[in-house]
Amino acid sequence: MKELRQRIAGARRIVAFTGAGISVESGIPTFRGPGGLWRTYRAEELATANAFHRNPRLVWEWYDSRRQIMAQAEPNAGHRALAALERRCGGFTLVTQNIDGLHNRAGSRRVLKVHGDIWRLRCMDCEHEADDFRTPMPDLPPRCQCGGLLRPGVVWFGEYLPRDVWSEAESAASGAEVFLTIGTSAVVYPAAGLIDTARRGGALIVEVNPQETPYSQSVDHSLRGPAGEILPELLG
Repeated sequence: MKELRQRIAGARRIVAFTGAGISVESGIPTFRGPGGLWRTYRAEELATANAFHRNPRLVWEWYDSRRQIMAQAEPNAGHRALAALERRCGGFTLVTQNIDGLHNRAGSRRVLKVHGDIWRLRCMDCEHEADDFRTPMPDLPPRCQCGGLLRPGVVWFGEYLPRDVWSEAESAASGAEVFLTIGTSAVVYPAAGLIDTARRGGALIVEVNPQETPYSQSVDHSLRGPAGEILPELLG
């Protein structure tokens, strides 16, 4: 661990790629885990444009319940360790699959959110976007000032990742000296492909995860355990 810590401390370009696992430590259920079910619906059945068009109130009831859980959660030591790393390393980039905003609340200033942000709302008609942190939402489904339906600013199944954000994430991964993959199952693409992009660029790949992933046997270092315990020691 000491040698790895020194390698990371000496790197000028570091990318941290985080997934749901780091937020689980703050009490937010994973998308597909035991807490991922809501009423009689699977998350994959609700997180689609078709589901929203069929029943926007039902979809918003689910997102409103998720927002309330996320609002009560607090950033953990893993989130805070990454925010501290950003303050020390001018070439640090944080890429997250998470939509909960915990990285920002921990102090991270520049976060590339490849799957969007649950606190950002977008009008289906005029496309106006704005942050809205109210929980619970006073009206479901919420509406824009223009009268159009507002949707969560997240990437639904079947939608493209935000082009500018994804381009920045790919560029950062390809030029990274150290690439940290943290709390991600590494099975959701194209986001998981950033690990391969970093490897092709010659980065040192370090995995931090309580469980084995498809990349565990091929990364340079696979550290088994919670991010809240490992990251403060690894990055401190």
